[in-house]
Order: sequence, then structure tokens, then C-alpha cells
Amino acid sequence: MATFPPYPTHPSEPPGPGGPVGGRRRPAHWWRKKWVRYGALITLLTLSGLVILALVREQTGTEGFLVGLGLAVLPVPLLIATFRWLDRVEPGPWRNLVFSFAWGACAAALIAIVANSFATRWIATATADPSSADTLGATVIAPVVEETAKAAAILLIFLFRRRDFTGIMDGVVIAGVTATGFAFTENILYLGTAFGTDQLSGGSGIASVTAATFFVRVIMSPFAHPLFSVFTGIGFGIAALSADRHHVRRVLVPLSGLLLAMGMHALWNGSSTFGEFGFFAVYAAFMVPAFGLLTWLVIWTRQRELRTVRDELPAYAAAGWLTPPEPYALGNMKARRLAREYAGHQFGREAARSVAEYEAYATSLAFLRHRGRRGRANADFVVRERELLFELWRRREIARPSLAYAAQTTAPMPGYGSGYGSAYGYGYGYGSAYEFGHGYAHGYGNGHEYEHGPAFEYASAYGQGPAAPYPSYNPYQT
Repeated sequence: MATFPPYPTHPSEPPGPGGPVGGRRRPAHWWRKKWVRYGALITLLTLSGLVILALVREQTGTEGFLVGLGLAVLPVPLLIATFRWLDRVEPGPWRNLVFSFAWGACAAALIAIVANSFATRWIATATADPSSADTLGATVIAPVVEETAKAAAILLIFLFRRRDFTGIMDGVVIAGVTATGFAFTENILYLGTAFGTDQLSGGSGIASVTAATFFVRVIMSPFAHPLFSVFTGIGFGIAALSADRHHVRRVLVPLSGLLLAMGMHALWNGSSTFGEFGFFAVYAAFMVPAFGLLTWLVIWTRQRELRTVRDELPAYAAAGWLTPPEPYALGNMKARRLAREYAGHQFGREAARSVAEYEAYATSLAFLRHRGRRGRANADFVVRERELLFELWRRREIARPSLAYAAQTTAPMPGYGSGYGSAYGYGYGYGSAYEFGHGYAHGYGNGHEYEHGPAFEYASAYGQGPAAPYPSYNPYQT
């Protein structure tokens, strides 16, 4: 039975950016170099974008394309901001979101247009019934093709950006942004085509096809594609929470999420065949409840993540890597926001960014330790823990006073200074003991006590193995 790895001792010199943590690295082959992979990915997405641009413009005309583009872009900022807000606890890098949106808008959309058109034409030729081919293509072929194409972006980030993909919320955000990009391109096509129809028929105003299409796709259901793909993202998120040895679970759960996304998509596309009010029936009976359930799930997941931060970081505070008020402040969204605002007001914009990075690294550290305690740590646990601790250490001079101010401002008990005493006051030192379960840390447990001395002990997270000692050092010594 493996034992929980000990905390690293305080380094005299943190390793430089990109330097190896231990040992020398072998030179990578040219196809494994970062610039080669980035170049190939950018080239692929650029070519996909140019081809999809030409295809959409060919079907809608230049004027229809511009009108569709102007209307389709309206819900995009709101959806991106919503998913970014959901990701505030442990925000992923922007490059992942940019890739997700670009993949959905370019690569996935191109795959969907080509594959759907080919399949529909093949069915129409084989059955000699174009109307049935259109219905079958919309209800069977399109959901399978489109959800698979969007899931490819989630899979790529899951495989190649594994450190940025740590749980359900990451899956929700990546899937949602990918689907937002896909819906953006699809809306250009539908709205541009509707505008061309109005140009031929002379329709205008509220009664036009363009207005009806805009109402259904942009006003009533801007969340439709994100809603479908979020099921796939949740499946990958659950897989990310599973240990590497759970091979079957890590495969079956994402596949189950993908199948559920396809089913919801097929039900949505097939609603027009259920009669005059079929669309509104499916919208009210399935889409709205599913959207409400997923909204509750992501909010609950966010609160659970904050609780994990409050539960896991006190051990690092007891070891001296964090100050006592930090676990509470880092586990409270209001306190985190106040800390960034305080740093920005006192030290400038760069300081606010540094505090935001400190909060993100501390959150990642809490999630890493949580996985370790539950026996789900990967082989690089110690390396990753050290990297996160070093990143925190580099930013401590600005982050610590900012988080202490935020903790004092948002402490859920009157009189921060008198309530914490010498044990919790940032300016008063550590005191002789840290007791969690009282004062601001009432959510930390049932009075777990950490004594401040030359050494600490904590229980094994993997079973009955021996406890590992905390390092003995002065945490404020540079």
C-alpha cells in the first residue's frame, strides 16, 4: 500500500521556468517540439476556417453571410462570459478556450457540413425519397456527426492538456465553449440562408424568415448546442477524477456522456416531426428541465470545489507554506475577488494578476492533494506538488497581505482581530496552535488541531502506511 508522499522542504533557490525538477531531460524529437505541434494545430484550424468560410459564403451569398455573421455573434460574448464565470474557482488558461472555440467554429463545423451533406445525399439516392432523407439526416446523422466532432476537442485537451483538465467543471467549460463556437458558425449558415430566402420572397420585419430563425436559434435556444455537449464534458470530467488504473471507467463514462448528448440532440432536431407544437413541447418538457438540472449541477460542483479548497489547504498552512487566513480566503469567492481588488488598488494591475495566479495555483494544489488523499494521484504527484508550491512561493509577498485583508473583511465572525487572536492574525504571527473547527474555519472539520513546532505529522492518505513528517523551517525566510 502506497503512502502519501511527504511535503518537499523549502528550497533555497526555486527552479527556473521550464527547468527540470529532477534529472536531465532527453532532447525531444522534432515532431514533439512545442512549436511544431502549435504550428500544425494553427495551420489545421486556419485551413478549416478558410474552407468553412468559403462553403458558408457559397450557400448564403456575400450579403447573407454578413447579415448572418452580425446576428450570430450576438450571443457569443454572453455564453463565453458565462462559462468563464463558472471556471473562476480554478480558471484554465485562455489558450484552451481559444482552441475550443476555434475547433468548434472551424474544424467541427467543417466536419459536420461535409459529413451531413454526404450522408443525406447518399440516403436520398439509396431510398429515392429526399424528404425522408432530410428527416433522417437531421434526427440521426447530424447528432452523431456533430457531437462526435465537438467531442474531439474535449478529448484532445483531456489527452494533451491533462494538468488543465482536473474535474467536472473543466469538462463543462471546454465542452460549452466548443459548442458555442460550433453554434456560431451554424447560426451564420442558418441566418444567412434565411436572409436569402427573404430576399427572394420579399419578406421583412417580424414576419420574415430571418426574424423567426433569429428568435428560435438566438433568443430561445442559444444554450442548445452547449447543453448537448456539456453531457460529454461531464463524462470526461468524471474520467479526470478517476485514477489512472480505472481504465474501464475512464472510457465508458465519457462514451456514456457522448451518447446522452447525441440522444438529447436527436430529440431536439426531431421535435419538428412531432406535430405543430412538437418543438414547444420538447422545449418545455425536456430542454428547460435539463438546462435547470445542469445549472444546479455546475453550481453545486463549484461550491464543492470551494469546500475542497477550504478542507485541503489548512495542512499547507500548518506546514508554513500558507498563512493561517489563506485557506478560508481562497475558499471564498468574495474574498478572492477582494484580494485581487486590494492588490490592484495598492500595487497596480500586475499585482492583481499575480494574486489571481496565486489563487489559481493554490486551488490546483488543493485539488491535487484531494486526489492524493482519495488514492487517485498520478505518478507525477510529488513533481506537480513541488511546482505548485514554488509558484505560490514566488508570489507570496503580494498575495499574502492581499488575502489577509480579504479574510479580515469577509470573516464570518465579528471582530477579526479579537476573534483570531495571535493564532490567526496575519500581522500577529502564528501563535502556538491552529485549531480548525472554530471561528472562521467552522467548515474545516471537527476541531482538527495542528501544533506549530519544529516538525509536523499527518496521516497517510493511501491507507495505513507510515505518516510523513512536515519539514522544519521558517516559512518567511527567503
